[in-house]
Amino acid sequence: GICEKLNALGLPGVEANAQTVTKNGVTGLHIKVSVHGEDEAEMCGHHHQHEHRSLAEVCALIDSLALPEKVRDDARAVYTLIAQAEARVHGREPGEVHFHELGTLDAVADVTGVCLLMYELGVERVVASPLRLGYGTVKCAHGELPVPAPATALLLEGVPAYGGDIEGELCTPTGAALVKYFADEFGALPEMTIERSGFGMGTRDYGRVNGLRAILGEAVERLPRVSELRCN
Repeated sequence: GICEKLNALGLPGVEANAQTVTKNGVTGLHIKVSVHGEDEAEMCGHHHQHEHRSLAEVCALIDSLALPEKVRDDARAVYTLIAQAEARVHGREPGEVHFHELGTLDAVADVTGVCLLMYELGVERVVASPLRLGYGTVKCAHGELPVPAPATALLLEGVPAYGGDIEGELCTPTGAALVKYFADEFGALPEMTIERSGFGMGTRDYGRVNGLRAILGEAVERLPRVSELRCN
């Protein structure tokens, strides 16, 4: 499974475990990533305990992993999108950005894990629904910020999104960058023959299913309309 592959990458102190969880009566999969025994939820609010890495250092770390070249290229591209957004927020160049939440080993595992899964699925077209962002405020390394966080809002320029009625941060910069990079278009579920579907579950409880649903299928091919022009 994906956890075995992530654990085999050699990220120091990183361990991924797949857990089956049920939220509001719906069962899905939660991937718990821990660094030296501390999981992502426990790390929130303690970013000063972790290393800060520049974009170049993150890319060098990704390059050192035993992954297909396409996966490493995708992971570097996702981090570059994040660095560009963070640079605009702070008035700096992308190379000057130092990742706090995003540069930690758990986030490297998250990004490379998604890129690896997308590589193995080998899908030709990705259609995403408009993104629900949440509302309110969120605490980060720079203090309390509005939801969506400034970097998230910049990453989602040109992307259909809405706040919705759930208070909290429903889309992080990491999630925004991954959707921005992999989604070919946004809209309703296209006509397709569904093969498989599943939920990736979050940790927080909002009184409704907190999960990302993926549906894999074969699109219905529509033959192009052909007009014949004939001259005598």
